[in-house]
Amino acid sequence: MSAPLYHPVSYSRTTLTELMIPSYANFGGKIHGGILLSLMDKVAYACAAKHAGNYCVTVTVDGVNFLQPVEVGELVSLMASINYVGNTSLMVGIKVIAENVKSGLVKHTNTSYFTMVAKDDDNNPTQVPGLILENHNDARRFLEALKRRELSRRYQTEFAEAKTVLAVEKELYKLQGERCKIAYDD
Repeated sequence: MSAPLYHPVSYSRTTLTELMIPSYANFGGKIHGGILLSLMDKVAYACAAKHAGNYCVTVTVDGVNFLQPVEVGELVSLMASINYVGNTSLMVGIKVIAENVKSGLVKHTNTSYFTMVAKDDDNNPTQVPGLILENHNDARRFLEALKRRELSRRYQTEFAEAKTVLAVEKELYKLQGERCKIAYDD
């Protein structure tokens, strides 16, 4: 078996643009966050699958903060690129913008990061091609992805440790001033 190829970031860069229609709106008249998440998952898949040359599945989603609402009638563009590759995983950075076609106003609605894993025909994780960083921004994004992974692992470890030593009875005082009531007697 030959060594995997390397692809430049530009090889799999993908943009998905969709018109926001009334059936996508919630009761407040804004576009459902779930619709936007679904579109982000689609563009992440397209970008990752193109780079990997294989089927890819979503493993984690990081940083879904809706900065501004999306309105019916706006064009939403989701711009995806590979920010990082591991052995079988890829981190896809996605920038989402919404454009009011009447006024020309363009707003950044969120940036998110999807970690995908490539699968072979037997549904096993498979190695992905390496990544050619074509410019300073590509290198910055790769380094930021390394930091994001490091912080995520640290958080997971620290939270797991905190859960195992959490003494609920000793911590109940922290609930004072919070918007909750205890409805049990133990």
